[in-house]
Amino acid sequence: MYTTTDERGILNNYATEPKMYYAKYPSQAQQRRYMLQGALSILLFTGLLLVAAGVS
Repeated sequence: MYTTTDERGILNNYATEPKMYYAKYPSQAQQRRYMLQGALSILLFTGLLLVAAGVS
């Protein structure tokens, strides 16, 4: 990071802001992949809970 000063000698060390852009809506294939990942994560979490309950 570098700092700059203006003509009066005042320090200007604010972060530079990136350019803004709009996100694109996910395609049908991406939406299906997100649903599959969500379902798999729910199955994994449920399995871990059942194993933990079975062990205790």
